[in-house]
Amino acid sequence: MLSRLGRFFVLSTSYIANYGYADGSGEYYVSIDSEKCNACGECIPACPMHIFQVEEDDYGDMAAVVKESHRKSLKYVCAPCKPTSGVRNLPCQKACKPGAIVHSW
Repeated sequence: MLSRLGRFFVLSTSYIANYGYADGSGEYYVSIDSEKCNACGECIPACPMHIFQVEEDDYGDMAAVVKESHRKSLKYVCAPCKPTSGVRNLPCQKACKPGAIVHSW
């Protein structure tokens, strides 16, 4: 994203990283907003399935990511935390104070 600030241009390296997959039954993505993620790591112990880790991104910033080993099975890995109806208080989202984590389903 390029924005003009006075006489200078500022390049923003923020992005939303989508981890997961789509198949015939739906789209299963965990999205992490790099602008909001402060790499605190609170999502790591909050997730009972241990799908998160903090690592350096392509821009040299530290950010939470979904481990490669879980990216193609999120529908099943995250299922224990997802109620079939009612309010969804997912542990990873509750632990993320900046609100950087979103589930697509």
